[in-house]
Amino acid sequence: MKKSLVLFTAATFLFAAGLTSCHSPASKAEKVESAKQDVIEAKKDLDKATKEYLADVEKYRAETAAKVAANDKIIAEFNDRITREKKEVRAEYEKKIDALEQKNSDMKKAMDDYKVEGKEKWESFKTEFSRDMDELGKAFRDLTVKNVK
Repeated sequence: MKKSLVLFTAATFLFAAGLTSCHSPASKAEKVESAKQDVIEAKKDLDKATKEYLADVEKYRAETAAKVAANDKIIAEFNDRITREKKEVRAEYEKKIDALEQKNSDMKKAMDDYKVEGKEKWESFKTEFSRDMDELGKAFRDLTVKNVK
């Protein structure tokens, strides 16, 4: 009795081990097909992410171009306004305007020269560029405020 119980247990164990180690050809084909589908979906996701990234770059470039154009307009208006100022004051304003005009030009060039190199580099560039653009905008606002002494 004891011997038959041991034999039965051993036979069951071997049978179970044999079943779990068997792979049917259909399951391999299903795995290959599933892997192909995963690759296709991953490629679609990558294409979508790339399109979104490039659209973000173009949108930001357009926004920046509008800001640079607005800054150019402020410079032109301010140049017209300072012609009525005293000569000493006008010279000081012209220095400030020249510096802001150069910075505005540099910002435009930096955006034009940016090469699409990847999302991480873009995010870093965009953060730094936005900060610089905000500082430039503040400098323009400070310039156009008339200081009464």
